[in-house]
Amino acid sequence: MLQAEHVTKTYNAGKKLALSDFSINVPEGSIYGLLGPNGAGKTTFIRIINQITQADSGEVFINNEKLNPEHIKQIGYMPEERGLYKNMTVGDQILYFGELKGMSKNDALNQAKYWFEQLQIDQWWKKKLSELSKGMAQKIQFVVTVLHRPKLLILDEPFSGFDPVNANMIKDQILNLRNQGTTIILSTHRMESVEEMCDFVALINNAKKILDGKVFEVREKFKKNIFNVTLSDVNQDHFASFKNQFQIEEYSIENQLISFDIKNGTDQSLLLNELLKVGKIRSFDEKIPSMNEVFINAVQ
Repeated sequence: MLQAEHVTKTYNAGKKLALSDFSINVPEGSIYGLLGPNGAGKTTFIRIINQITQADSGEVFINNEKLNPEHIKQIGYMPEERGLYKNMTVGDQILYFGELKGMSKNDALNQAKYWFEQLQIDQWWKKKLSELSKGMAQKIQFVVTVLHRPKLLILDEPFSGFDPVNANMIKDQILNLRNQGTTIILSTHRMESVEEMCDFVALINNAKKILDGKVFEVREKFKKNIFNVTLSDVNQDHFASFKNQFQIEEYSIENQLISFDIKNGTDQSLLLNELLKVGKIRSFDEKIPSMNEVFINAVQ
């Protein structure tokens, strides 16, 4: 759906490097996480896609076509800093932004009705934005972003300002859009959202892409061959010998269950045979790092 090839962008007459030789490929119908610490270059790339600014070099393609002004109507963009008019009624804003995206008044009204029902905000049509809470205003911003059914949806911190119930509601709607074929770029610092929602991810740091790929594969790359083991009916003599053999320094005991981490430096079948001598194996799970751990380790 979207392909960036060797995109570079600088500011201040070339003194500030915002993106350096940046390339990604966003598959159609996927949720693609765009991650990185503050100032890494994420927003610059999003602004290039939206043609708010231009790259110094490199190319961006949408559906194999070089990015051009006609693509704007295919894109929905929800910026982190929201952009609605405080003294304008919700209904007037919906129609105004719909028309900016080339929608007829009728189409905008029909889509607005659908989204107002989905988000349970039917009674807000005649309210001014200044009368709404931050979370309520966020819902209106989301409707404005998706009203024209964009093929490419770019969401920058879409859960900011939402309580857990409404954040979950928006998450469900994003997943529904993905399931209907919308391609979504999600920029967020909520790593749990990346694990729950994203199919692919790219991490930018200091203007450069430092990793990308399928979320699970990226997490796999950072695993350290550590397993968490829980045993019951433990033979204390065998456990003492096992601790020494495998250098187990920390373990916990709860409800007659013993749990500990072990670095598997040997064949797993041999390890399991040794564990069976110690007690009954209740669980044996490889520790796959969370996206939060991946983010911290990769950036550091």
